[in-house]
Amino acid sequence: MNNENTKFCPIPNTCPDNYGNLPSCAGLAVPYVPFQQNNPEKYSQSDALRNGTLFPSLNLPFHLKMTGGAVPEGPTAELQALDFVLTELGHYMDTHPEDKETFAMFQQYAAMCKAAKADYQAAYGPLTRPATAQHATYSWLSDPWPWNYDEVN
Repeated sequence: MNNENTKFCPIPNTCPDNYGNLPSCAGLAVPYVPFQQNNPEKYSQSDALRNGTLFPSLNLPFHLKMTGGAVPEGPTAELQALDFVLTELGHYMDTHPEDKETFAMFQQYAAMCKAAKADYQAAYGPLTRPATAQHATYSWLSDPWPWNYDEVN
């Protein structure tokens, strides 16, 4: 079988991130998911949200990305981007638990997300039902919902 990657990566495990490590004997019907190298390049959180992945090397071959303008802005968009980056970093850490640099980044984003959620809930109310327990009354179904804030302000 003539593999497209062999002309770029003649020596196993020496491929650049965007080519992955596909064995020359891989079957046609077997799906392939690129295995990330250690400490891969990362998009900014807004670019990660726009591209559907934190890692440019995994933005292949579909190149799924948001179309029709910029990523939405505001407190809910910030929370969405932070949660997305944490999810992506967590998936990476599942396969690369020894990557201390990325784990430090994961810890940094977790702290940023925790602070952003606290700020959001102080300004707008609870994000989840359990968060209502921290308030004087049960306010989960009180208006406005996060997607209606533009209509209120």
